[in-house]
Amino acid sequence: MSTDIDFRQLLEQLHSTPSHSPEPDSDHNRQLAAFTPPTPFSTLHTHSITQREAFWRACLATTGIITHTLGDETLKRGEHIWQDRWFPGTQLNFAENLLRFRDDQAALIFADERGNRQTLSYAQLAEQVTHVAAWLRDQGVQAGDRVAGFAANRIETVVAMLAATSLGAIWSSCSPDFGVNGVLDRFSQIEPVALFAVNSHVYAGKQHSHHHTLDRLATALPSLKVLIVLPELYDASEQPKGSDNCKVHDWQSCVEYSPGSSANSQATEVEALSFYPADFDHPLFIMYSSGTTGVPKCIVHGTGGTLLQLRKEHHLHLQLTRDDTLFFFTTCGWMMWNWLVTGLASGATLVLFDGSPFHPRPDILFDLCDELDITLLGVSARYLAAAEKAGVKPLTTHRLSALRALMSTGSPLSEESFDYVWRDIKPGIHLQSMSGGTDIISCFVLGNPWQPVNRGEIQGAGLGMDVAVYNEAGQPVVGEKGELVCRQSFPSMPVGFWNDTEDQQKYRAAYFEGFDNVWTHGDYAEQTDNGGWIIYGRSDTVLNPGGVRIGTAEIYRQVEQVDEVLECVAVGQEWDGDIRIVLFVRLRDEATLNEALQARIRQIIRHGASPRHVPALMEQVHDIPRTLNGKIAETAVREAIHGRPVKNQDSLANPQSLREYEAFAERHR
Repeated sequence: MSTDIDFRQLLEQLHSTPSHSPEPDSDHNRQLAAFTPPTPFSTLHTHSITQREAFWRACLATTGIITHTLGDETLKRGEHIWQDRWFPGTQLNFAENLLRFRDDQAALIFADERGNRQTLSYAQLAEQVTHVAAWLRDQGVQAGDRVAGFAANRIETVVAMLAATSLGAIWSSCSPDFGVNGVLDRFSQIEPVALFAVNSHVYAGKQHSHHHTLDRLATALPSLKVLIVLPELYDASEQPKGSDNCKVHDWQSCVEYSPGSSANSQATEVEALSFYPADFDHPLFIMYSSGTTGVPKCIVHGTGGTLLQLRKEHHLHLQLTRDDTLFFFTTCGWMMWNWLVTGLASGATLVLFDGSPFHPRPDILFDLCDELDITLLGVSARYLAAAEKAGVKPLTTHRLSALRALMSTGSPLSEESFDYVWRDIKPGIHLQSMSGGTDIISCFVLGNPWQPVNRGEIQGAGLGMDVAVYNEAGQPVVGEKGELVCRQSFPSMPVGFWNDTEDQQKYRAAYFEGFDNVWTHGDYAEQTDNGGWIIYGRSDTVLNPGGVRIGTAEIYRQVEQVDEVLECVAVGQEWDGDIRIVLFVRLRDEATLNEALQARIRQIIRHGASPRHVPALMEQVHDIPRTLNGKIAETAVREAIHGRPVKNQDSLANPQSLREYEAFAERHR
């Protein structure tokens, strides 16, 4: 295998070089100094896509991925890029790679909004996984079976996932804030044989019980054989009963299980944990699309592609090591949970938090940073905007002495949020905005330690990811807005959709109909002249007044500067043969959307964006619809204001909020 550079030697050198400690310039918002690698990052990225087979094979070796069999072939090309097969002949196990360390270092630390704490070492983690895997095996769970989680972000959930995947089973999870119909829309498609579940959870000080939901799932999922209830933290009064086909078990009986043991026999030592040798593209996780336009799509991610891609992001882009404590605020229904727990393969200590990030105090996440010496913190862009509105200023209230990087994803990070982080959280911190998604269980564009960070921009493309922006003619453009695409296959592309047709019709329709043989991601984006990236929102929610394409993030970026506005949503309404922009705003309790405030909002949008961005109508609302993953449901709002039915409202966290938008449709027919 020939190459212009020795990828393995270079990648090892890059990871061994300490991350930079950037300092912002005088007004905190231009760019940060960065370490310059032996090969400029732009050159390295070019090599990684022009010589991608050499890059990915070196990446597999450099990140220390454990394989059972390493095939000679790196890429078996198909007629179309969705038919490419990476590392055919290679076998490995995901759980084995996450359990490579067996010492007393803390692997997982659990915390919740009520102050509960739990810590598990790497040795204890491996021991618990061993017992739960043995229990699942004796229940008949085998490779290819689906094991599901209706689960809070807790240590037991990680143990259950690792136990299932050690057997070659496929893991899929929803967070407990999903309604029963939302869970059934997902799990009924994949037919799980086992379900790990919490019987209660707490959010923003309110306790929620789930025994009725669990009984409904046990009855409505005929494939389900066992329901394992995780330890109770919040004193739920009633327990699920299960069904004739689905028996209820408590967590303790699983985590202490030894083959041949019973209440009347002496427990025997469980055999050593063995790992199923999975093919590189053997299904590992099933993730779900948002489901706001129909039944959620079941996106299947492969074992090797998921592991290799996330090891690349952690090992190189994040420079994650055993010395780090990594915390990303997430739920088990968001792909960032899968991203976070894969950090175990680096030997880092991971923090799992369950509850509201603003309860009982608006700075509770920063309390954890000081208490646990967190070095890498991840939050959503929405969280940062809300924290600024809430007056959270950790710079004056917290040490944050260990914190070296702050990551943001979930939606575009505004320029003003860059300012907020460097002004009020920690000046000079490496701010890494990221964008990718459930579809690829990773990032297309993200941060790295070797380039400047420019205000309002994501640093660069992921190594090995041939991303570009296409205009409507299918031509790559720089400095112009267009569709975010990827021109070549990459290891973490989905294996496919669950129960798709033989020719993968649903999969191809989702990503490959926009441009010939090119992955179209569905993001409206721009690659800047200096190599950075800006995401303007989803392509299917781009506004088009007078034929001019406008990303909704361009409007949100301006409106978020208005102190009275807590959040907003902008959609296009069909009107007089054109599209007009309608802006809905949720205001602080004491604020009213009067003429003066409307005029100020319009002026800020006109000055910060353009006259084209100014909405034709503004309306005050009490709530804004969001998906269960916390993203603004722009499509649902758009359908509601046109008087059209919003499909699959169970995919919304607050479907009752749609009533205001339906009333708007009645008034503006």
